[in-house]
Amino acid sequence: MNGQVSAAVTLRAAIESFAFHGDARPALRDVEIVAAPGSLIAVLGGSGSGKSTLGRLLGGWLAGGRDGKLKGRLELESVGQQEAWRPLVFFGADSDPQIDPAAWAEQVGYVPQDPAAMLSAVRATVEEELAFGLENRGMERAEMVRIVAETARRTGLASLLERDPATLSGGELRRLAVGCAIVADPAVLILDEPLASLDADGTRTLTELVAAELARGTAVVVLSQSADLLTRLAEPWLVLEDGAATAAGPPDRILAGEELASSGVVVSEPSGAPSGQVQQFAQAQSRARPAKDSVPALELDRVSFGFGTEYLGRPLLLENVVLDVWPGEIVAVTGPNGAGKSTLLRLFNGLLSPLRGEVRIGGEAIAGVPTGVIAQRLGLLFQHPHDQLFERTVLREVFFGLDRRFGASAPVRAAEALASVGLSAAGNVHPHELSGSGQRLLALATVLAREPEVLALDEPTVALDAHGLRRLSDAMTAAAGRGAAVVLVTHDLAFARAHAHRLVELRNGVLAAGD
Repeated sequence: MNGQVSAAVTLRAAIESFAFHGDARPALRDVEIVAAPGSLIAVLGGSGSGKSTLGRLLGGWLAGGRDGKLKGRLELESVGQQEAWRPLVFFGADSDPQIDPAAWAEQVGYVPQDPAAMLSAVRATVEEELAFGLENRGMERAEMVRIVAETARRTGLASLLERDPATLSGGELRRLAVGCAIVADPAVLILDEPLASLDADGTRTLTELVAAELARGTAVVVLSQSADLLTRLAEPWLVLEDGAATAAGPPDRILAGEELASSGVVVSEPSGAPSGQVQQFAQAQSRARPAKDSVPALELDRVSFGFGTEYLGRPLLLENVVLDVWPGEIVAVTGPNGAGKSTLLRLFNGLLSPLRGEVRIGGEAIAGVPTGVIAQRLGLLFQHPHDQLFERTVLREVFFGLDRRFGASAPVRAAEALASVGLSAAGNVHPHELSGSGQRLLALATVLAREPEVLALDEPTVALDAHGLRRLSDAMTAAAGRGAAVVLVTHDLAFARAHAHRLVELRNGVLAAGD
């Protein structure tokens, strides 16, 4: 890092309206933001509030004319350079000026809600990915090596430089995306849901990184659906709902008002303890432990696994893991980023096969059973929901395969599953047009519609606002109530403690009772 940003830059935006092509209703309207050097601004909003659209506009990833109709002004006000940026004024016409994405990116670093979208996907290692932007700028190699090493240290990636980005966990991937954004010293940093999927160490690392950027004079804008520890450091707050600003000002004043409750923003306690919202979600759930029948719904019997372990001499990722989950029981699996939690879930349904040990569902070993057959008994919600969405409409997505299994009752099951996650009105929408929260809830609906014996949920709370968390809570409670076993992998300890009958922690390849 250079110690100081090259120039003090203020990002100003006054968006009268922005509407995507084909949408009669604006995604944003009457939103103003001023990000001055050394300031931290939090933009809060629930699912569909427009905060990610705002972030993409500020980051130069959306443009008027190309992506939609934009009316308003965008400006980078630069001090300390011979030539200051001119404000760009947009009228929603074809003749509007166009942002030069490359020039904009030299001043504005942007990390989207989906960190994988930030990466080049053509680099073989974390180190090469971090160096990609610097190489494109023609930086001298020795300086580039120094900056990459320093960026890796600041983002907690120093031990992962030789790893393939495709093998990183969700939290590790997010830290890599942040590293790619800061490696070239932008004057403005836009972070969309920066704490999602991060463990406690990752949260602390990223919070410290933001504080260091502020001290260096970087303007930082955080977009979040959660009033968490990071956003509580910001002032002012801007609250979005349905594309419009409903509140702006100091956090204390907004927390005392009613705007957050209606917006769907999740409010976490400053201490990190479960908030009143999370506690309320769990009130309807019976906390009594389910009776242990003669056969567990899911068993892992001394399961060991490692990628290429036998050939490369690497330590096992999972070693002699033992786990019994009973019908009607909710078990939360916690642990640091990269511990192998997502890998564990893929062993449940045969997407991965153990090196040693056995996985059983309802007392029956799944070794050699086709994955499609296992999927009728165990439903897996992936950490990245777009990995399991492939149909043209929301309704077709949920209906896929139901008719072959349930016959005439399939349409009713599909409708009930969509209703349970609040997507009844979105049946004809393309899945990838949904918000991040909507995609996760749709993926959940595809699992719920089949009423499997076991639900395996990988980071199910990520991207969910308060309304989505309530639907997830209700769905888990209903599934356990009908006798399904539920296993959720999560870094959201408040949600886990409020809902799970039992917490277990995966660390250093070993599964043990959690706190």
